[in-house]
Amino acid sequence: MSTRPFLRLGSVKNVEGFLDYVRAHGLQIPCDKEVVGGPDSPLMVPLAREGIQIGNRIAVQPMEGWDGTKDGNPSELTIHRWRRFGRSGAKLIWGGEAVAISHEGRANPHQLVIARHTCEGLAGLRRVLIEEHEKTTALRKGLLVGLQLTHSGRFCRPNAHDRPEPRILYHHPILDRRLGLPKDYPLLEDGQIETIIEDFHRAGKMACDMGFDFVDIKHCHGYLGHEFLSAHTREGKYGGSFENRTRFLREVVQGIRALAPKLLIGVRFSAFDSIPYRPDPQQSANGKPGPGIPEPFNELLLYHWGFGLNPSDPTQMDLSETMRFLSLLEELNIRLVNVTAGSPYYNPHIQRPAFYPPSDGYQPPEDPLSNVAKLMGVTRQLKEQFPNLIFVGSAYSYLQEFLPLVAQAAVLEGWVDAVGLGRMVLTYPEILWDATHGKGMQHKRVCRTFSDCTTAPRKGLPSGCYPLDGYYKTSELAAQLKAVKAQR
Repeated sequence: MSTRPFLRLGSVKNVEGFLDYVRAHGLQIPCDKEVVGGPDSPLMVPLAREGIQIGNRIAVQPMEGWDGTKDGNPSELTIHRWRRFGRSGAKLIWGGEAVAISHEGRANPHQLVIARHTCEGLAGLRRVLIEEHEKTTALRKGLLVGLQLTHSGRFCRPNAHDRPEPRILYHHPILDRRLGLPKDYPLLEDGQIETIIEDFHRAGKMACDMGFDFVDIKHCHGYLGHEFLSAHTREGKYGGSFENRTRFLREVVQGIRALAPKLLIGVRFSAFDSIPYRPDPQQSANGKPGPGIPEPFNELLLYHWGFGLNPSDPTQMDLSETMRFLSLLEELNIRLVNVTAGSPYYNPHIQRPAFYPPSDGYQPPEDPLSNVAKLMGVTRQLKEQFPNLIFVGSAYSYLQEFLPLVAQAAVLEGWVDAVGLGRMVLTYPEILWDATHGKGMQHKRVCRTFSDCTTAPRKGLPSGCYPLDGYYKTSELAAQLKAVKAQR
């Protein structure tokens, strides 16, 4: 098995070395040489647009939790994570958590659910986050807290982490095979979709009543909202044409606005997708997966199961419908937009660049920094075309020590409005707050993309930073994770 030639960022000692590497490899990644501290920092400048007030340019990304109770309530582990969200100093909390709108729509049996019996618990998470935020910033002003509403669609696993219960909109020749679905596996009927839409309406009203400032109607990572965007082969009013494939979003928004007119709405979406990847069997050895390669596909046929990609070459982007989707968001008066790509289930290197793959992944098929650059570049391109929208960027955690320098440059140069932190928040939520307030970098807390925060959930364990967060590192959960990793 060949040695990967990619740069390990933890070995780069200074910003000059990072910039030299970026330039030598032709990567378009903005990066300043020092962080500006205090109120003059580009990351601390408030954002005001279309009546939305956000106190700084730091955002916490929504992540899928695996530590709720069986009935969908938060646990002590959930509270621990939400305290970290508040400790980040971020003024934009984008969902904090992917919350299922029904039990059937859960991605795992420990995902949070929004329902009457969980409202008190979810409201408590918001209170904990705000309390911790005020301890960090001493000022609640400009804080915008949302809740990501989701239905997991094709990736539903509501009752057991190893028992898929897919709810699909169309048959996908590759993903169906991975899930072992027969050709006659039933599709969601229009009436069932209408019931799911009503669940979103109910969830939006509940979120508003709990005090959340906005909800995110999730359209990314292969879940139901994202699958609607690629439902080219589906018949009926929810598939085929662009108008039909976006009907779900329009009807969800219409209903939430009718029930909770003051509630803001945002959308996190996969701006582009790619054909699913798999480990190269020719380069897998000693129990380790090989580099990712695209699944075999007949090049003489068009790939009809994607969004934001070229159907003639599904490894390449085509942003024409992506632009059309953003135009629709403007028409719907949705201003909060969070840009990601693909799906962690079938092409994780695109949206979650990592040096070390999770248990069900593959070695990076290309330099992970190139995927950081790609997602940053797409976000920049979309922001240039839609200056009235508020754009949150993704894929920053891979940058490690250089995250503050790149984040500052990206905001200062207008590539993005707010920098979203995902995996990094699990171990070092204060990284940007420390950088802009004259505090030294805590190098031992920097996320190194070991991917245990993904491997653990794949094995039915809670998501957390097991290598670096002492809360998990010394727990019984860590011992269980070590044991299951040794079995692969």
